[in-house]
Amino acid sequence: MESNESNALVDAFGEKVRTDLTGFLQRKEALDQHIPECPDVEARWGEIARAYLPDGVREFASYPVSSLGWMMFIGMAMACCWDRDWEKYSADTDFYVRLRDRRGYDNLDETIVEDFLGYAGESAEKITELVAECASRVYSLLSHEAVEPGTKEALGCYIAALRQLYLAGMAMELNALGYHMTPYRPE
Repeated sequence: MESNESNALVDAFGEKVRTDLTGFLQRKEALDQHIPECPDVEARWGEIARAYLPDGVREFASYPVSSLGWMMFIGMAMACCWDRDWEKYSADTDFYVRLRDRRGYDNLDETIVEDFLGYAGESAEKITELVAECASRVYSLLSHEAVEPGTKEALGCYIAALRQLYLAGMAMELNALGYHMTPYRPE
């Protein structure tokens, strides 16, 4: 497949994932109609992805839903950092590694949900289930995409999926923190 064709396929897949996640999360009332944005957190995507990819790719074959879902949790954690003390957290270039190393990659969900975001009990279960549903949806989209496993296009679609999960996690956590984008109405 030529490079332009490959890029177009990956871009279209990323848009398909974004549209699916946004609609799903809005139906679940985890996102408002207007999705919160945070350029500071969005700008950290490349750094987070480079740190995460070796772990995510390695785990994808055996645990695809976890490999995808963990990135949504990371997006949530980054949004929380932005809300808490962005000056402090924006300087942390090893953020993913520190999160992973607290309890290990296999427990990244619990590390973020319980230790970092502070969810407990039923609220922790609900957020974990919601992320698992999102990751399962994205895995289904990946599985039905007409790309050959192990190709440049397959990796591109996986990375596009991770990016959209990261952004969805960010938006969902910002929404949960009270950042609701409402129209300005002068009095």
